[in-house]
Amino acid sequence: MPQSTTPEREFAEDLAQAVALQALAFLVEDPARRARFLALTGLAVGDLRQRVAARELHCAVLEHLAADESLLLAFSANSALAPQRIAKALALLQGARP
Repeated sequence: MPQSTTPEREFAEDLAQAVALQALAFLVEDPARRARFLALTGLAVGDLRQRVAARELHCAVLEHLAADESLLLAFSANSALAPQRIAKALALLQGARP
């Protein structure tokens, strides 16, 4: 049975995806952060380009941040987003999977 969505839920999902894309940009702008993310996920740079709109990539990015407190705090400071907002974005995207 398809999950019905409200405009509020869709808006929240859009915001969560925007957080994930901002986090992806943060990871790839630094060669060391990019290399570590790619090594741990098994993805290649080309995969990032192909999957930039994929919910699975968004979740992987936010999971990667959540697993490393120092990285999470660096992103939080860089983006002016509280770590709790990042965790909420991840939870929303994980719960929104079809």
